[in-house]
Amino acid sequence: METPGPVNPDLVYSLRRVTERAACAAFNWIGRGDADDGGRAALDAMRAAIAEIDIDARVVIGEATAGEAPQPQRGEHLGSPGAAFKADIAVDPVEGTSYLVRGLTNALSVLAVAPRGAMMNPGPAFYMEKFVASAPARGKIDPAWSTSKKLEELAGILNKDISDLTVFVLEKPRHRALVNEILAAGARVAMYPAGDVAGALMAAVPGSSIDALMGTGGTPEGVMSACAVRAIGGEFLARLDPQLQTETQAVKDAGIDTQRWFERDELITSDDVFFCATGITTGLMLEGVEKSKTHYKLQTMMITGASGERQIMTSYLPIERLASVAARDVA
Repeated sequence: METPGPVNPDLVYSLRRVTERAACAAFNWIGRGDADDGGRAALDAMRAAIAEIDIDARVVIGEATAGEAPQPQRGEHLGSPGAAFKADIAVDPVEGTSYLVRGLTNALSVLAVAPRGAMMNPGPAFYMEKFVASAPARGKIDPAWSTSKKLEELAGILNKDISDLTVFVLEKPRHRALVNEILAAGARVAMYPAGDVAGALMAAVPGSSIDALMGTGGTPEGVMSACAVRAIGGEFLARLDPQLQTETQAVKDAGIDTQRWFERDELITSDDVFFCATGITTGLMLEGVEKSKTHYKLQTMMITGASGERQIMTSYLPIERLASVAARDVA
């Protein structure tokens, strides 16, 4: 890991403006059926907002797969070149694209920041199998175990009956067998078509309605979630799990071991991390954007790794001021 320079814990308050601006840009595309335009607007807003922050950030994960909203390119530099804080960054201007275009719940704008070299670079792998749970499960779940064994152990750790466990799973055809295994073990399944950042955070936060996240989702979402989960002390295990034929070949050519499970602190090797997520549409964790004649109302979760502090902030952004900022950025 490179020497990152001084890390100011208050940076999280500046970073939140990045996801807030992206969420405002994406708001105009809710329910309009065009993920590409909505994602591009959110990404442009993110780039402009990061340029105002004293951070020299390198994109570790980029290049969206087909059907995904636009992403920055891997290796792209965002922020202020020459800033003292050299960082890795992972962003998702619209996490839950399918929610956005259909006007459904749980769409988020998300970013995670870590000192330069502290964030895992997954190479050409777009998909990752994950297991996420709260702090009491740290180091106590073997990812090689069967689904039923994992849930049996987790229930004991959390002092619950298996029948009281709820597992977040993305509603995808690839998870049919996993869902059947969870149900056969006696646990409940909470299925959503997208939103595994929200699911991972809910699984890691004690006392939420979600006890674990299981299954395969996006690698960018996984790395961003791992930053947040490390900051709040939860468990995060991951295995690169390519789903596309081109991805499978690229991962093979890169010599990546798809059988190996990575521990949380291998994915993110520093506690000096920052995480921000702003709701675009109301979901599991956050309220979505509301627009009045004069203001955008937004809700953002901010997590600072150095202190382990997490907070949810409600902001009111004047539409007139935001429009003047956008006009200046275009100029």
